[in-house]
Amino acid sequence: MANIFTDADARDTQALVRTGFGKLQYRYLLLRIVDAGPARAWLRGLRLRNAGEVGDGQKVEDAIQMALSAAGLRALGLDDRVIDEFSPEFTIGLADDPSRSRRLGDIGDNDPSGWEWGGGNREPHVLLMLFAEANQIDALVSRVSDEARAAALSLLEPSLPTGDMTGREPFGFADGVSQPTLDLEGRRTPGGADDMDFHNFIATGEILLGYPNEYGLYTERPLLDARAPGAAALPLAADEPQKHDLGRNGSYLVFRQLHQDVRGFWRWMHRHAGEAGAVELAETMVGRRMSGDSFTDLGRAEIPGIDNPKQNGFNYRGDPDGRVCPVGAHIRRANPRTGDFPGGRSGILKKLLALLGLTGTAEQDRIASTRFHRVLRRGRAYGDWLDPAKAAEPDAPDSKSGLHFICLNANPARQFEFIQGAWLASAKFGGMTNEQDPMLGNRLPFPGDQPTDRFTRPHADGPCLVSRAVPQFVHVRGGAYFFLPGLRAKDWLLRDR
Repeated sequence: MANIFTDADARDTQALVRTGFGKLQYRYLLLRIVDAGPARAWLRGLRLRNAGEVGDGQKVEDAIQMALSAAGLRALGLDDRVIDEFSPEFTIGLADDPSRSRRLGDIGDNDPSGWEWGGGNREPHVLLMLFAEANQIDALVSRVSDEARAAALSLLEPSLPTGDMTGREPFGFADGVSQPTLDLEGRRTPGGADDMDFHNFIATGEILLGYPNEYGLYTERPLLDARAPGAAALPLAADEPQKHDLGRNGSYLVFRQLHQDVRGFWRWMHRHAGEAGAVELAETMVGRRMSGDSFTDLGRAEIPGIDNPKQNGFNYRGDPDGRVCPVGAHIRRANPRTGDFPGGRSGILKKLLALLGLTGTAEQDRIASTRFHRVLRRGRAYGDWLDPAKAAEPDAPDSKSGLHFICLNANPARQFEFIQGAWLASAKFGGMTNEQDPMLGNRLPFPGDQPTDRFTRPHADGPCLVSRAVPQFVHVRGGAYFFLPGLRAKDWLLRDR
């Protein structure tokens, strides 16, 4: 069936959809096309790992993955009528819409005008993601870079900064703990009774184009008329079988380079909580222990699709006021763990009352069902590791570290941009006021002169604790939207014209 992810589809899908190659070293190359002819030929000849080559104990020693920006598609000579069928967020670009920048919090120090790369003549056309064993990565980067230059591509940077923090992000927290589980076999019927509760499954079409999404629909994507040159090499569209599907097995890739002020973060924690309470305050802001474990007072819950219950077997149903994990904590914003109904699974009467707005709270109503807003994260930390205790000392070195945030999603507006704008950058998430995400907020007043630099921690035994003038700890230094094509689509996009 066309809506099931088959072994043939795995061979047509880039491996990044199934793995972040966590055991391999990485480099990211940002390229611009100088001459489309030789660039097309070289890119077309790159051997990209597919999803059928990873997992199930298969050993991978190296891999190359490739994504193209809308500017890159234009530089390759792709017809504007085809480009216009891609997502409007992708075709306009991450750095080229002031309204989008405001919604995403990319203003002030995060404004694209100050980025190191991502806009104007610093907008990449091609992203190459290289992975290899530690003793092979430099040779791979050198070879690919030399070949790219010879094929009329220029490098925006020799390569972006890299690092190896063994599963932790620069502030010291375990990273990559929570990921959705793709329902690749199409066993679920979205919108059923099971969706009243939070679960960790999402439809394949939430990440890959050409499959049903959580609405049971096919996300809009570029489809080609059967008469288009070379279209016969592409699969037929499941929902419009008279057309060929250029999007199938592809995904939109969001890339943001986030600089993290590690010294500023831990010095602020020590000033406001003392040496004994610094870690606890930081964990409260993140919403997890530094080890990645959840707060034990949240209890344990049986959550379908979770394979690491110690870290992810929990929800917030027993903590509606945020007394254990503050409502504004980073991971609670990024994944509120809500089902289709705030109170979870219920009978017909309770369901009817909820639909009529006669039960629940305004705060619950402001947080949408999580299954419509999940992304698959594939980012990596960069820079030097700086121990949190050392970072608080006056003579601590600058680690120049951060996160190459990379995520995959089928609908950037409904997924990445919703999470970033409505949940992380918003100062009114969950009915709160005056506080953005404690880790990622830009702290600029909005609207007017209303502050956004607070962090509140409700307590059962006393007044709510409020931290004011929380600094900006994370600064955007670059970013772009890319299309991660299926392998047949890659060949079509890079065909001679």
